[in-house]
Amino acid sequence: MSEALRTRVRGLMGRARDDLAELVAFRSVYDPSQYPEQECRGAAQWVLDACRAEGLTDAGLHEMPDGSVAVVARKAAPAGKPTVLLYSHYDVQPPGDETAWLTDPWHLTDQPDGRWYGRGAADCKGNLVMHLTALRALGPDLPVGVVLVAEGSEEQGGAGLEEFVPAHPDLTRADIVLVADSGNVEVGVPTFTRTLRGTVNVVVSVATLEGPMHSGSYGGPAPDALVALIRVLGSLHDEKGNVTVRGLEADQRWAGVAYPEDRFRADAGVLDGVGLTGGGTVADHVWARPALTVLGIDCPPVVGSAAAVQASARARLNLRVPPGTDAHEALRLLTAHLEEVAPWQVRLTVEPEAVGEPFSARTGGPAYNLMSEAFKSAFGQDPVSQGQGGSIPLCTVFQRTYPDAEIMLFGVEEPSCLIHAPNESVDPSEIEHFAYAEALFLGSL
Repeated sequence: MSEALRTRVRGLMGRARDDLAELVAFRSVYDPSQYPEQECRGAAQWVLDACRAEGLTDAGLHEMPDGSVAVVARKAAPAGKPTVLLYSHYDVQPPGDETAWLTDPWHLTDQPDGRWYGRGAADCKGNLVMHLTALRALGPDLPVGVVLVAEGSEEQGGAGLEEFVPAHPDLTRADIVLVADSGNVEVGVPTFTRTLRGTVNVVVSVATLEGPMHSGSYGGPAPDALVALIRVLGSLHDEKGNVTVRGLEADQRWAGVAYPEDRFRADAGVLDGVGLTGGGTVADHVWARPALTVLGIDCPPVVGSAAAVQASARARLNLRVPPGTDAHEALRLLTAHLEEVAPWQVRLTVEPEAVGEPFSARTGGPAYNLMSEAFKSAFGQDPVSQGQGGSIPLCTVFQRTYPDAEIMLFGVEEPSCLIHAPNESVDPSEIEHFAYAEALFLGSL
């Protein structure tokens, strides 16, 4: 059976590329200020139609509390068989500066390195295509129950499914949850993601004057909002780059597999001669400790700026917190820190955008062991496990809603994919191998 299944998956890879090309063409950024809402709606409808075509006929589009749309497509389990939930998301990150792309981000493009380039090619439309390819390889008479869930606001930190799943537990109920929004440590090395950091997004705003004032006439005593914001942001890290939010633990250690510094430098594209930040190991920092990033600043651009003291400025911050840290408590500590360090009695406000709890998966259960064997068959080597610095708050929601379910994280997003950056790509062999492993797993349950 396994070799015949492998052959079927390999024969479906041309169709997988066609599917991915159609999906990448949707500019499905869940932000109406940047892209029309119908781009996300179109992608959702595409996923719905594809699921129905593969026999998941109990399917529909569901309005989420945050305004996005999720696809939920089901096929009931045969008597005595388990139900498996297959998760992914169809929304994508904005492409950023499109001039930094070597190819059109909205057109799936083959490059000489053998990879397929386009926004969402890996994160996470490539994983959606992987799920569909696994289902096609098995055929319409699925041996287990399946619930495919495709989210529409994951990249913007939307609270769609996080509120919807607990309110509608029977709609997505499953015995096993496969979250395909992660990746291997490198191409061809099958990898379970064991932990995820939680996330806290806030916008911090500073106001000091009724309006910008001439820097010659008023500069000096007039409190500059941008300078105040810079001072506030500078208090969030020490001279080594460690997070210094007051009351937030930031010296944890990672006890699992190492993340070699040279590999991290290559994965992250660190420039020659530039040092890494923080104390401890790379694995400590990306998998076990908090990280605080300034995602954006609203202030006058250099080109066109006037000689004026700024009256207001704001920044968007992203705080990642590891398992063992409560994300809502981290939000409280971050807010208190920002308010406490603000200089000159400036008017500072902190607006929370999103809060998601960290996650830690249980390992060693029967489904986990069966998937380990499927990974070994597909990739030709035993799987490894890692942490991940990113956040998927929905994993914690699944864990709380279905406490007896085994939850596994994996996917096609290895470091060379450059997810969230220009020139995102996917190695098609990752789609093929994971589709085969998933089909083998579903067929063996």
